[in-house]
Amino acid sequence: MALRATVYKADLNIADNDRGYYASHAVTLARHPSETDERMMVRLLAFALYADDADTLAFTRGLSEADEPDLWRLDLTGAIELWVEAGLPDERRVLKACGRSDAVVLIAYGRNATLWWQGVQNKLARNPKVRAFMFDVDGTQALAALAERKMTLNINIQDDTLWVSSDAGEATVHLQRLNG
Repeated sequence: MALRATVYKADLNIADNDRGYYASHAVTLARHPSETDERMMVRLLAFALYADDADTLAFTRGLSEADEPDLWRLDLTGAIELWVEAGLPDERRVLKACGRSDAVVLIAYGRNATLWWQGVQNKLARNPKVRAFMFDVDGTQALAALAERKMTLNINIQDDTLWVSSDAGEATVHLQRLNG
């Protein structure tokens, strides 16, 4: 019997001083059985970085569906405006996403993120649709410790630093811009 996804509910209180965006979002996301707490929490931070007042940013089936990103923003016709991918995707997948969407955002994390970027940088940096970022390792590991089935996260964003606090503790995650 296949393992089922675990449902997590998060109340996100976002204060993004860089964009002047201040809002709260109640989100529900499914954690795939092969997904780690760290990756799931990175997806939540990606949501916080790109959330908007129109509430058009949505979690997809992610790991369960090979042709979908972790997050996307669709327009009223169903066309993909924004494709957000967390992790270390293959460059062919990213280039395919560029053909299907108006903009692609990559958020790399983990110990091998720098090595991954060195390997794909030349192929992806030429594409104007791709913006790549990297979270620091210590920050995402501290972030993973905040994961709970029902959580309230206060996320403050300023100058490429994300401060996250909850009842379970706090984490500081630094965002490094790789291109774009």
